[in-house]
Amino acid sequence: AIRIEVFVEEQGVPLQLEQDEHDAGALHLLALVDAEPVATARMLPDGHIGRMAVRREHRGRGIGGQLLQTLIEEARSRGLDEVFLHAQCQAEEFYRRHGFVARGGTFLDAGIDHRTMVRRLVPPKRP
Repeated sequence: AIRIEVFVEEQGVPLQLEQDEHDAGALHLLALVDAEPVATARMLPDGHIGRMAVRREHRGRGIGGQLLQTLIEEARSRGLDEVFLHAQCQAEEFYRRHGFVARGGTFLDAGIDHRTMVRRLVPPKRP
């Protein structure tokens, strides 16, 4: 319901693009405030983080950052070398603050400008 509220209703993403075949195999997180669902995020087995959504009235309180950090720690525990995501360009700074680095140019997804961003979880191997 949070994803529909944020992506479909607020941002105008078509429902058929917001819901996909990856949901069934993803790890999903749900943040609660006073037992009320306020934010969600998911991570696919390959470390692709996505569908991060925080209800409007709860933004700016660090909830999204907590979800992101939890997914990063889960990826580490699974032995992944990196995590990545397709950030809406307006959210790039948020992800930079959490150690993500942009890769490549921008692209359109559901009519919204995005950029791939990556965070290494282990130091690069030296030759």
